[in-house]
Amino acid sequence: MLENSPFVYRDGTLFAEGVPLAELAGKVGTPFYCYSSGAIEAAYEAFRGSLSGLDARIFYALKANSNQAVIATLARLGAGADVVSQGEMLRALSAGIPANRVIFAGVGKSTSELAAALEAGILQFNVESLPELERLSTLARAMGVVAPVALRINPDVESNTHSGLSTGAADKKFGISILEAEAITDRLEGFPGVEIVGLAVHIGSHLTDLDPYRQAFARVAAFYRELQAKGLALRRLDLGGGLAISYRNETVPTLEAYADVVREATRGLDAELAFEPGRRIVGQAGVLVTRVEYVKQGDGKRFVVVDAAMNDLIRPMLYEAWHDIRPLTESPVGDPRVTVDVVGPICESTDTFAHGRPLPALKEGDLVAICSSGAYGAVMASSYNSRLLVPEVMVRNDAHAVVRARPSYEALMAMDNLPPWLESPQGGEARGVA
Repeated sequence: MLENSPFVYRDGTLFAEGVPLAELAGKVGTPFYCYSSGAIEAAYEAFRGSLSGLDARIFYALKANSNQAVIATLARLGAGADVVSQGEMLRALSAGIPANRVIFAGVGKSTSELAAALEAGILQFNVESLPELERLSTLARAMGVVAPVALRINPDVESNTHSGLSTGAADKKFGISILEAEAITDRLEGFPGVEIVGLAVHIGSHLTDLDPYRQAFARVAAFYRELQAKGLALRRLDLGGGLAISYRNETVPTLEAYADVVREATRGLDAELAFEPGRRIVGQAGVLVTRVEYVKQGDGKRFVVVDAAMNDLIRPMLYEAWHDIRPLTESPVGDPRVTVDVVGPICESTDTFAHGRPLPALKEGDLVAICSSGAYGAVMASSYNSRLLVPEVMVRNDAHAVVRARPSYEALMAMDNLPPWLESPQGGEARGVA
């Protein structure tokens, strides 16, 4: 396991803090997610500590994991929220994060979402296009309020991450070019009801290299200074998030090295700094526990079929992502490994968690943990194949609580409604049948 992981073997059994994961499997059934509150708190405090001496505030990115218990854990530590939908905003407010600690980002905010955020009185809108700024200006003026805005800058920087996680290059849908932002700030009188309070930048997710940050931060900080010199009363620079975690014992940037890049770019800058970490706070704090249903020997390949599927954890299918897989019962040192594909039950060849993975010999009924799945796991889940969303459990020391229950099949089907012509017991008249 990773160093300082909350998931460790004790006497041959995998624990989450002080709770045996196998015990939880017996109580809630598999598959299920388990989160360590201690790991979430420790990651947040480490991030905050690395920014010591800076005028900095942390806004947890709810898109990584929006379970109410996770948000409430961070709210009690003083975190704000980075949200990308009205639903996420409502989750943040419900979990105890006040509106004046909420930043609303995203390229496609609807009119109703903008209105709800204005009514709530959030701290900042990260505006990503001229049409969005025009819509927000019209709406704020009609509501008799002023919308605090940070222009999200696209710095045209390659972030050296998976193409699906890159957001800072010129060909991506995110942000406004510096030239366009400069033109906007030259005609602010055309946007009544809007106050430009800062700039924002976010160049991608799971960044393992600090150089793209260095480039992006330098460009945006220079533009910030230019706008201040022109008399614009900016007060906040939002530097986004995206810092990687180690999924495969790879080397990732330390928080201290990241903070040094921030200090270098913002030295002497008259700005409050905002940060929006998500994965770095919760990624290592969660596992997905699943049970082996079958071990199938194919023609030259061995398959371990588990009861979790890509609808529960989509990252391996979507991003070719690696997640360590650990049996809940530790195998003796020196036991041989068997090379297998770990797959789920969904009728798609992409429903695969690992290809050609050497693992201890697994058998039907064994329990395994898919590690480092606290971020972009349950939050991206679906009910594809009419599978039930899996429960989520949080542990603290030797206590645990189900923080999202597994729904019933009745609840799943109750989301659908039959049209009037199908409501009769016989399903209505059969048409076109002799």
